[in-house]
Amino acid sequence: MTPRRIAQCSAGAVALIATTAARAQAPFRDFDRYVASAMQQWKVPGLALAVVRNDSVVFARGYGVRTLGTTDRVDERTLFAIGSASKAFTAAALGMLVDQGRLAWDDRAGDRLPGFRLYDAYASQELRLRDLLSHRSGLERGDLLWYGSSLSRDEIVRRVRFLEPSWSFRSRFGYQNLMYLAAGQVIARTSGMSWDDFIAQRIFRPLGMTSSNTSVRALAGQPNVATPHAEIDDTVRTVPWRDIDNIAPAGSINSHVLDMAQWVRLHLGDGQFAGQRLLSSAVVRAMQAPHSIVPTEGVYARLFPESNFTVYGLGWFLQDHRGRRIMHHGGNIDGMSALVAMIPSEHLGLVVLTNLNGTQLPIALMYRIFDAHLGAPAKDWSTDLRTALEPLLREGREQEQRAERERVTGTRPSHPLADYAGRYVDPDSLYGELQVSSDGDRLQVRYGPAFVGDAEHWHYETFRIRWREPILGRGFMTFSLGHDGKVAEVSLRDLADFRRRPESADTTNVVTLSEADLRRFVGRYSAEAPPIDLAIEMLDGRLRVVLPGQPAYGLAALTPTRFRVTGIPFEASVEFFVEGGRVVRAAITQQGRTFELRPAR
Repeated sequence: MTPRRIAQCSAGAVALIATTAARAQAPFRDFDRYVASAMQQWKVPGLALAVVRNDSVVFARGYGVRTLGTTDRVDERTLFAIGSASKAFTAAALGMLVDQGRLAWDDRAGDRLPGFRLYDAYASQELRLRDLLSHRSGLERGDLLWYGSSLSRDEIVRRVRFLEPSWSFRSRFGYQNLMYLAAGQVIARTSGMSWDDFIAQRIFRPLGMTSSNTSVRALAGQPNVATPHAEIDDTVRTVPWRDIDNIAPAGSINSHVLDMAQWVRLHLGDGQFAGQRLLSSAVVRAMQAPHSIVPTEGVYARLFPESNFTVYGLGWFLQDHRGRRIMHHGGNIDGMSALVAMIPSEHLGLVVLTNLNGTQLPIALMYRIFDAHLGAPAKDWSTDLRTALEPLLREGREQEQRAERERVTGTRPSHPLADYAGRYVDPDSLYGELQVSSDGDRLQVRYGPAFVGDAEHWHYETFRIRWREPILGRGFMTFSLGHDGKVAEVSLRDLADFRRRPESADTTNVVTLSEADLRRFVGRYSAEAPPIDLAIEMLDGRLRVVLPGQPAYGLAALTPTRFRVTGIPFEASVEFFVEGGRVVRAAITQQGRTFELRPAR
């Protein structure tokens, strides 16, 4: 049975025509009741949904409330964050530049974004634009670089070179936000406009997505905006919007389901929208072609139990369902969960936007709608997915109980709390600085603007942190002592390791060198693995070492060719090797690790 059309779209306008008869027809028979029950099951405060078929919006509706505890209803124009569903926009934007001949999918990323390098020299050389979009860089997430961070897009991209590979380049699927940021920066450099402006002008405008934007800052003063929520200590609560402008190409778009339905129409139209071609069919095929195999195990197996394969294209997951190929991408950022999904062969697509952190309800509704349109037997996907995920949810709840059981009572820290206070830095130059201060019987921890917490002694040298942003939950940090018995390092469980920064740096020269002696060391030096670029410069009669994005650090002479780096937040030295009056190589040593550099010729 074919549903009557309750929504009709044209290039820039959407007219909703809802009738009681249409709501009573399959595939939306009793759908409102099902959605309401599923929302209660998943504790979702508000949800909006749109369905596209044969280039028309055939269903668009809101459910629940924008903010828990109020009567402000969600409708089809309520704005939500779409999170990582933004990635397909970045892939399409890159595809538009490919269509123009300004880029090619197999261009080297380093050629298109000078200065962008990975830790591994081979991966740096071979990383192509399509690799940026298909999660096969060999890197794990490294999300601490951007999440709750004040680092700029350029600085995050620069620091990627310090993120050590987790597995071999192109050997496996590894979900990556940082590579999508790099892709966004390629778009900006190639087009001459920011990623945000490119998305607004080249995608939002021709699709008539007039309410969509790329930053939480654009939501100020908007009257119809959903509030983020998260389940904290078994209670759903409101949480603040997260500003993720610094990782925007990976997930910062905000939209409503009517706008997003136009995006679905573009893809179901094979790159055409309202008679205008925005993407070539070749680019659409490239985005939908398998690039990386996603292991169908763990959470993927539970979320997609009937799929025989899962692969990733360029900005899209690709799977099978009831003999059809489906493409989809979810999105999760603090307090919001989203899903965009399509069955191209059926000219069918949908958008689900919710205001609850990490819920899988959108996937359940996707299956419910797809099955109804395909004429498959009705199945309670909401209950089935909830049941399948319960072991994982239970495991998360049991972690704290396990920590309580493993706690050793009756222990005390080896030092007074004031001895743990200080500044700690990531020795790999990736994550920057962590600050620890003492306040009575507890410690306070600060990493960037988001990670601020209070830490109480747990056992031995371990403290439990309660982060002040409730959505961050609780964490643990463990201190380590140096050979001299003093506090030397701290490890934040599942986040990063930091070493204590010396309280002051000795800038005294052990030997005195003439300006002529110093000038022979001036020049640029580089290393391939890890990628290092630095300059040795003379400033005010003193030798300095300059790294991109960092202040100039002083060099204090220990010998005629070896120097201590001063002002840097850890112990470091530079030694020059001279043959025939010329520097042939240099070695930089920091905290026990030595890297060889060659002069730039």
